[in-house]
Amino acid sequence: MKYFIKTFGCAQNEADSERIAVLYESRGYTRANTQVQADDIVINTCMIRQSAENRVYGLVRNLTLEKKKGRNVKIILTGCMVGMAVREKTGSMLASLTKKMPGVDEFLPIEEVGFDYAPVRTDTHHAWIPITNGCNNFCSYCVVPYTRGREVSRPIEDILKEVRDLSKRNITHVTLVGQNVNSYGADLQASGRKITYVKHLGRMRIPTLFPALLREVCAVRGIRCVDFISANPWDFSDDLIAVMKKSPKISRHVHLPVQSGDDDVLRRMNRWYTRDEYLALVEALRANIPDITISTDIIVGFPGETNGQFDHTVDLVKRARFTKAYIARYSDRPMTLAHKTLPDNVPESEKKRRWQKLEDLINKTNLKKGTYVKSIRYAA
Repeated sequence: MKYFIKTFGCAQNEADSERIAVLYESRGYTRANTQVQADDIVINTCMIRQSAENRVYGLVRNLTLEKKKGRNVKIILTGCMVGMAVREKTGSMLASLTKKMPGVDEFLPIEEVGFDYAPVRTDTHHAWIPITNGCNNFCSYCVVPYTRGREVSRPIEDILKEVRDLSKRNITHVTLVGQNVNSYGADLQASGRKITYVKHLGRMRIPTLFPALLREVCAVRGIRCVDFISANPWDFSDDLIAVMKKSPKISRHVHLPVQSGDDDVLRRMNRWYTRDEYLALVEALRANIPDITISTDIIVGFPGETNGQFDHTVDLVKRARFTKAYIARYSDRPMTLAHKTLPDNVPESEKKRRWQKLEDLINKTNLKKGTYVKSIRYAA
């Protein structure tokens, strides 16, 4: 029996797919090189934007047609679409998925996969290492708290054991993955490690063990490069900057989502910083790590975003000097605060215009200069 996994979405989904692979191989399956060769096809879904959902529906529709023509294949759906459906208490969302995709044989919540076995890794030098799952931040546009639930940190010793085991297998580059790595360990005991407290709403109130974890991962012999994604601006601590400055093993690139350069839009997004605070963090990173490069995420056409507010984003982009930006046109997502309270009132044509302006300003300009970062692993 052969399995094939199709992954949509972010680095967290990539890491999840590696764990799904070992689940199958522990049952005696082997990996198929293509969908055509597979007996079981696992679709690891993303819900960050409607376009991601549409690609899933298209793939399932095509596979269902093959089944109707006589192909003996099992379709398993997992990832964010299933995560949201099983968390929706009335059962209506799961019923809707079943109705829209009757060809699906199994809906697999990713939590059922677990960490009992080492993931199946196809890269001989690099490894994704999940350190948290879920998110507590509830940005008003984002479905992650509904698809993955509240944030849960992996025990620090489990992570360090995984890094040591990878080093013994000659893996030299690791990427620590979470929806917001900065808040890692807020739900754990410190176990003698230094706790970093991050300022939030004027008080030092958010505890994190991420600088301590990063320091210990860098100390593992054989590991040459350490990345992490993603890191939110509001809890990017001075301790974290100090650890990055001190260790040459840590990548000199950071992905730092800004989403908007306008304070009113940021407030409606439930992002806990102002444009000036974001720019101050960028300058602090550059002052301490002069060779650092920074990429970002930006949403254009958020509900109520005016031309003037978009111009503030353009101004921030020029000041921040990003090497790459993942620019998204706002997509209304179910269950989010924006979906419930903010009408999607920016015309699609205007969203496209704003998208193109930032694409030209950041990505195309950097491509011409030769400073464009071609491959950045990040969480959506």
